[in-house]
Amino acid sequence: MPDPSTSSCTTLRSLHQPPHTPLVLTNIWDVPSARAIASLPSCRALATASYAIAIAHNTSDENLTPAQNLASIASIAPVAKEFDKPLTADIQDGYGERLEEVIGQLLDLGVAGCNLEDFDGARGEMYGAEEAAERVRRTMDVARSRGEGDFVVNARCDALLHGGELGEVIERGKAYLAAGATAVFVWGSKRGVRTEEVAEMVQAFGGRLSVKLDFGGLSVRELAGMGVARVSVGPSMQTRMMKALAEDARALLEY
Repeated sequence: MPDPSTSSCTTLRSLHQPPHTPLVLTNIWDVPSARAIASLPSCRALATASYAIAIAHNTSDENLTPAQNLASIASIAPVAKEFDKPLTADIQDGYGERLEEVIGQLLDLGVAGCNLEDFDGARGEMYGAEEAAERVRRTMDVARSRGEGDFVVNARCDALLHGGELGEVIERGKAYLAAGATAVFVWGSKRGVRTEEVAEMVQAFGGRLSVKLDFGGLSVRELAGMGVARVSVGPSMQTRMMKALAEDARALLEY
């Protein structure tokens, strides 16, 4: 059991300890999914996925508003508190100049960390490397001003997703870590992230690499053996659950 005197931010940060036991997050999107995952003894923390939250709001990830995202996070936060599990929230790119406001609201809710992307959704382009690093720094400045210097920033780098090379990812990732990020989350979408790239990034980031698990790809055990600090699944659990729901419904309806 966590020490009740320990901040949830400190608890969450302590779970990012490569190379032995990566933090595995089966992302959630609403109260029922949060409660189902939080009740598992093997669950060490909760994490939202903005894509899945958007689906729950009948919209797309690109059109999910800060108000919709924060409302879902606010509904999930009491579940995390009830089960004494730290909660990290996916806030996309932090919503432009609303970054400090959004981080403040997360802290008000007791959220222990966030995913922060380096792709500017409003402009439809990557933030410059220096600007993206500064946004990590700004996030940590807000957290420190609130006495939460252990707030966890999982700094997402989308360079591979938008045609960049691994060298750019490593350069950006090192800058994000230097700015205060706890880990660098690298996602390649349909391109994927190759095994040799994972190994190179683990080395470059001192193990502080976060990746998305693709069912059928490298297993959690394999990623752990490579020294990855954090593994998440994004909206995959929601997708799999909806598929199972449809199959169960079909079995009932097509009797």
